[in-house]
Amino acid sequence: MTSHSATEPTPTIVPATLTRYHQVVRAAAETLGSRRSRLGDTELPFRVPEPDDALREFYAASEVSVHELEPIGGRRVTALNLMRNPGTRTTKTFASLSMVGRAVQHIRETGENVIIVTPTSGNKGTALRDAVARAYETGIAGPDRLRVMTVTPADSLHKLRDCSLAATPELQAANPAVLVQVDQPAQVKEVARGVVDAYLTDPATKDSWRVWYTLDLDNYRIADVVRACVEAEFTTPHDAGIPRWHAHAVSSAYGLLGYSLGHQLLSEGVAADLKPAPTHPGFFLVQHLSTPDMVLSLSGASLPRYTHDMTDGLWRQAADPRFPAVTDSPSDLIDPTFYTRAPVTSAEIDSLIRKHGGNGVVVSQRECVERWNQVQELAAPIGVNLPAAPDDLREWSLVMALTGLLVGDERGLIPKGTDVVVHASGSYSDGTLPPAAPDSIRFAAGEEEVLKILRTAVA
Repeated sequence: MTSHSATEPTPTIVPATLTRYHQVVRAAAETLGSRRSRLGDTELPFRVPEPDDALREFYAASEVSVHELEPIGGRRVTALNLMRNPGTRTTKTFASLSMVGRAVQHIRETGENVIIVTPTSGNKGTALRDAVARAYETGIAGPDRLRVMTVTPADSLHKLRDCSLAATPELQAANPAVLVQVDQPAQVKEVARGVVDAYLTDPATKDSWRVWYTLDLDNYRIADVVRACVEAEFTTPHDAGIPRWHAHAVSSAYGLLGYSLGHQLLSEGVAADLKPAPTHPGFFLVQHLSTPDMVLSLSGASLPRYTHDMTDGLWRQAADPRFPAVTDSPSDLIDPTFYTRAPVTSAEIDSLIRKHGGNGVVVSQRECVERWNQVQELAAPIGVNLPAAPDDLREWSLVMALTGLLVGDERGLIPKGTDVVVHASGSYSDGTLPPAAPDSIRFAAGEEEVLKILRTAVA
């Protein structure tokens, strides 16, 4: 791989995509809303507000940049940098801004106060808190009308990030960041759902604050359509004779499903000035050994059997090239953000890959570290300076995606002559995104304590 120089292509920066592509975002909300016969008690209507000056300022954080990277295996590689918001450093910014915008719309239309409640492995909660803080800063809503509570498993303590919602005791109480003890990280979803259900059945709180439980996939699909818009407007025109795959480190692949909806809407002519690629791209999924369910679902295969080598303590397999040949553990956990087992999105992603092409790969932390220098070089043009020591990295999405791309090329998992678009969806260290102060976190032993914290938040 060659070193980078001042002659590299200048990246294209696309500001405020949620404003720029409002027409497509609104169409996505209308499309998804039309599929619902009724809304549940913890849902909000699928309506996005028309941008005014304050909302434009609020949406300014939804910035994307487009970068041409060094070719890999002779194939063209483009990166969509979805992590430019300095308050999150992840792609969760887009959905969170969209959701808070919808909450503000609901408040304006109904006069109801709204508290957003979400389970999260870390990044989603960080982004929602950042979006609520931006709502306060831009004046589209204040803490008297809009609040947020995040519920995170204890294993993700190091994922919690600093936010201005922790600036005062009053803001902390109104917008609690809760760390809860659970046996398995995914159980945090059950805890949060149970808390919301208990809140709704309590007569004392019934008419105080509207609770919005935001885990629904469609809440994310609405905003992620902007990825297809950026690709259509700012990447090199798609040559129908050259296949194009999108590579993404995924837990449930919400972002790729949002992209696919955006591609569909553009193909239907929702935005007359935006023409999508003539063919829907294939998807290349990157996962880790702790939760490889989406890659396994693609073929219906089972996890390959690893053999423990007592001489060096490593685990090895040679049966499936989509899985690491060598790993430190057959349940290797690179990042607790990727915590979802048996995601409900697998069937939809499988169908898209069967129709349009694609594949998947599972990477180990050992593979990421072995290729650290290569990944650093690939990440540099995106504007990401990875720490010298891998142990200092707190968000591994980008490293996983780039490592998966390198491994996929090495093992022939991506066909020759295929262009690749990498979704750069997250990367931060404590130096680039400071951790949350311990005194800003509420600790809970279980559901009952989380419910008490929610009641205090809306008291």
